[in-house]
Amino acid sequence: MTKKDNILNAGVQLLANNGIHATPMSAIAKSAKTGMGTIYNYFDNKEILINAIYVDIKEKEAAILAPVDVNAPIKTQFEAYYIAVVQFYIKNPAYYKFMEQLQGSPIITSESKNIGYQTIEPVVKTLQTGQQERIIKSIELEELLQFLGGSIFSFVKWYHTTTSSQKNTSLKNQLQMVWDAIKE
Repeated sequence: MTKKDNILNAGVQLLANNGIHATPMSAIAKSAKTGMGTIYNYFDNKEILINAIYVDIKEKEAAILAPVDVNAPIKTQFEAYYIAVVQFYIKNPAYYKFMEQLQGSPIITSESKNIGYQTIEPVVKTLQTGQQERIIKSIELEELLQFLGGSIFSFVKWYHTTTSSQKNTSLKNQLQMVWDAIKE
């Protein structure tokens, strides 16, 4: 693992657990076992580091979306994407906590948002194809993505905070409710 990777990993853990505004760069450098000069060689300031972490998480999220069979039926593709993203954030609670703090935040630059948007391109294409084939409701794409993102983050938050023994069944139920909401 490179020094930059160590900084990104330490940063996401501390920022997720302590909060974006309560985590100084010095704490991230200490946790990454590097000096302040090294951290500033990679990231000029905390906002740039936060954007780099955001992009890193979105790129890792994109990697789990890639294996979905684009020739499968729209519903099958959608289910695969949805489950993959939910499981990604369940397995990586620090990523979830970090991303949750940044929803609607002005810290994330438009450049980082564009990179993040590109990482979900397979999902976008599935939704667009589903709309063209009249399988998915003809609702503005941004609204669909907002709805889906909200349902994913809501479920992941519930998953991390509940003591319910029905977590796996609940994901199946959540998926069914979301599909029912967006299908034509």
